[in-house]
Amino acid sequence: MTGFQLGKKLGKADSRAALNKFQMRKKLLKATNVATLAAVVVATISAGQAQAGVIGFDDLPESKIAIDNGYAGLNWHNFYYLNTSTYEYNPSGYANGTVSGSNVAYNAFANPAAVSIDSGAFNFNSVYLTGAWNDDLDILVEGFLDGELKYSREVTVDTNDPEEFQFNFLGIDFLRFTSLNSGTPAGYQGRGSHFVMDNFNYNTTKSVPEPLTILGSLTAGSFGLALHRKYKRKEQQNKPLD
Repeated sequence: MTGFQLGKKLGKADSRAALNKFQMRKKLLKATNVATLAAVVVATISAGQAQAGVIGFDDLPESKIAIDNGYAGLNWHNFYYLNTSTYEYNPSGYANGTVSGSNVAYNAFANPAAVSIDSGAFNFNSVYLTGAWNDDLDILVEGFLDGELKYSREVTVDTNDPEEFQFNFLGIDFLRFTSLNSGTPAGYQGRGSHFVMDNFNYNTTKSVPEPLTILGSLTAGSFGLALHRKYKRKEQQNKPLD
């Protein structure tokens, strides 16, 4: 075999090795991008489960009086609601306590009422409160996590205007409101220690990634590492001898 023929043969081998190297790199890049994209999609879906906003109760149906569990992603215990524009006992603190729309929530039968979440936690940021019938009404607001009291604050309201209170109860799963049977009747037709609630400001929290997010990330990383090792082995096999 002449030197020219040998050089030509080695050149073909080098070309095949370069082509194989290029193809492996292309496959590695494509597979890694696909796996990474899958992980990102899963993470986006997980993050999308979090909820936030201001609850004005105005999208609740006229046919009911109790707030159902699951409304706005939360559970509601002993919270009723009413349309203040059609409420028969006006004037009252219900009408005066309306901030947006025409619906407001209240503690049924003046008993303690609560808001909770099935899984995870939420931040209770702020809310507007008003006395329904009594001025100088005291309301105890408590935030819990896993049954442990984390926050406690007492506020005082009247029947004339809604007052916004900033609570900033962070990372709780149970929020309780208790009117303390205090205050003095404001002279309306009704009586009792009911309170009016509107524009409930909250957001749910995710302290750790969802299991699917972790799985997606690990899958992307493991798949990419495996292909990288395969590529390195192939590269060693195709390396021309000296």
